[in-house]
Amino acid sequence: MAEKKQESKIVREYIIPLREKSRVVPRYKKTPKAIKTIKEFVARHMKVENRDLNKVKIDKDLNQFMWARGIRKHPHKIKVKVTKEGENIKVELVDYPNNLKFKKLREERKVKDALESIDKNKTMMQKVKENMQNKGKDEDKDKDKDGIDDKKEAIEMGKTSAEATKDMEKAQSKMMKHQTEKPKKSGKPIRMALQK
Repeated sequence: MAEKKQESKIVREYIIPLREKSRVVPRYKKTPKAIKTIKEFVARHMKVENRDLNKVKIDKDLNQFMWARGIRKHPHKIKVKVTKEGENIKVELVDYPNNLKFKKLREERKVKDALESIDKNKTMMQKVKENMQNKGKDEDKDKDKDGIDDKKEAIEMGKTSAEATKDMEKAQSKMMKHQTEKPKKSGKPIRMALQK
């Protein structure tokens, strides 16, 4: 029997120097070389098997921070937090500048709102399922068997018909407002019609 190894989580912080490695490459390759340098540094210090750079994943915010000043002028050193879970290694930025900090908060809020809306939709679906199950129990209230209580149905019909008449009146008043008298087209010019 083989024992299962417990996956331990290792978290470390590093300040990575980038200037020396990117100094020797052309200007138009400096930021890509800096990102590759980060991956090499992390692979070496976190003891990645065969120093495989594909196992090192850089966080979206760190990438944005590196590319913020363009391809030629990357930061010369950077403070990162490295998390190793099994074979997966994730590299994150430690000190966020203000613009990235607020951007990250905004994105987290969007994700949170999306998850809440998904939960809300799930609860609505559960309510619909409960109504479907209770449909057979409430047959005495629903004579026409359409799934809605007759009292509620009458109230809703009254509201919808009143709203419909208001909409019709608005549409008619708009039509009256925009109507203008135009001469009828008889095929002859207007002057000739006036002369006869």
